[in-house]
Amino acid sequence: MKKKANLPMPRADADYEVGYGKPPENTRFKAGKSGNPKGRPRGAKNKRPKLNEERLKGIILDEAYRDITVRDGNRNVTVPMAQAIVRAMAVNAAKGQHRSQRLFAELLSATESQNRQLSDEWVQTAIAYKVEWDKELQRRKDHGITHLPDPLPHPDQVRIDFKTGEARIQGPMCKEDVAELEKWQDQRAMWQEELDEINKDLETERDEGIRELLLDEKAHAKKMLALLDRLLEAIGY
Repeated sequence: MKKKANLPMPRADADYEVGYGKPPENTRFKAGKSGNPKGRPRGAKNKRPKLNEERLKGIILDEAYRDITVRDGNRNVTVPMAQAIVRAMAVNAAKGQHRSQRLFAELLSATESQNRQLSDEWVQTAIAYKVEWDKELQRRKDHGITHLPDPLPHPDQVRIDFKTGEARIQGPMCKEDVAELEKWQDQRAMWQEELDEINKDLETERDEGIRELLLDEKAHAKKMLALLDRLLEAIGY
């Protein structure tokens, strides 16, 4: 059994007794001198989250979408962590694991329900927008109000498909979209003018060499018009 170390004996000239709660004078805190002269470690204060910060959620999302390498058949693929977990759950469910089947069914049902709710809300919003602006535009027409600009998007751009339960907006939705649409419309008008001029020249031109050049230019103009028509169909209304 080890013997306990004896406490150092106080000096003969010491005016106080060393013991519990009474450290030696040379190890006591000095008045006006910091007990931690090196100060707080750098960044220690910053480790505490702000009052409005939910740092754990950020950590969870970072981990959920962190890419990992998993085995897919005979090859390795890189996918987000969340996708790998859902894939593993689906595979286990397909293998007959009851817990995975239940979890996957609940996850799928919740996801589809949320998507359906968002879709229904969007359709209702689109219908309300179209109806209210149709009423407002009719009111302006009835009272001869012509100085107010049309809304963007225009209610005619709001397309409701009641068979599929879908709503979409076809055409410009803001001033920038209008400017973009007008730019391509101007381009189409320019190419249409070019095609009209070429057709006029072909009616009077007899030189075969020049006619061949004109026919090439005509084919190019028609090709550009077809491209612009497809573009305008996609962004216009």
